[in-house]
Amino acid sequence: MDNQHNQDNQGNQGNSSGGSTASEQREIQQRQDQHDQQKTPSGGSQSGESKGPVQTTDHDYPGTPLPAQHLAKPGLEAQMDLKPEFMAPDYQGSGKLEGMAAIITGGDSGIGRAVAVLYAREGADVAIVYLDEDQDAIDTKRYVEAEGRSCLLIRGDVREAQFCREVAEQVHQRFGRLDILVNNAAFQEHAEKITDLTEERFDMTMKTNVYGYFHMAKAVVPYLKKGGAIINTGSVVGLKGSAKLIDYSTTKGAIHAFTMSLASNLLELGIRVNAVAPGPVWTPLNPADQSPDKITEFGAQADMRRPAQPQELSPAYVFLAAPSCASYITGIVLPVTGSVGS
Repeated sequence: MDNQHNQDNQGNQGNSSGGSTASEQREIQQRQDQHDQQKTPSGGSQSGESKGPVQTTDHDYPGTPLPAQHLAKPGLEAQMDLKPEFMAPDYQGSGKLEGMAAIITGGDSGIGRAVAVLYAREGADVAIVYLDEDQDAIDTKRYVEAEGRSCLLIRGDVREAQFCREVAEQVHQRFGRLDILVNNAAFQEHAEKITDLTEERFDMTMKTNVYGYFHMAKAVVPYLKKGGAIINTGSVVGLKGSAKLIDYSTTKGAIHAFTMSLASNLLELGIRVNAVAPGPVWTPLNPADQSPDKITEFGAQADMRRPAQPQELSPAYVFLAAPSCASYITGIVLPVTGSVGS
């Protein structure tokens, strides 16, 4: 294009010049400047309207501002002012996991609860591993049983290898089989500066988020057979990092690498290993981390200008677990982030 422009100039130097091109550029700029001046500083229109959350279904999901609330860790879903949506009423089960048995760590609330409900709806019995959130766990058990499947509650700490071995053995004894592990338990706490991160806190995050996944995967592999699946919960911050979640982002990046490495390690056994990398999701994890004033804008930075609800994540876990859907998929990190291209 540039060569052609130069040839045209040589053939018609009298009425074509760089000055006219610059003039055209300024005219374009001026038109854009006028357009920009018609907008409010917030990015809304001149009338003061601002863009709300993006909705992609007939159901309207909540956007910001969210309730100003701070939960004591590990966070109870029962205490959230705005309850997460996890029942997925439009999702119809079709027996994709019929007769299978699954373990879901951190399954008492949030994404784990939503996954438990859909796994039961697809025909699987479910074991919920949780730290100490008894009320949430009992509620989740009730929702799973309402789908017509059995639910086993196991209270304990996935940082402990012996506990994880006991979980795998107990679930196999209870259900007579073990087909799916969802590693989902997590610890998250923000820090403004790296100098605020103590070794104690770093250890807590690493031991829960990475060691916990390792311990559980190692514990279940002896029971998994061809067609089994392990699904790890990663995060968009494991893909992009986060200035105030250094330790958490580090563990999520490690989980992504662990997923791909374990997928290669277990491939010849016919066991698939994948991960889901959520963006912002409205679960107890976040109001148990952020301050009341900051949690009100949680998820606003996503392209959809809102956090996901757990029921928008759970079908991805069904897809990756079901042999009928994902028999040729292993070692992937599936982003479900509410933003374009990530």
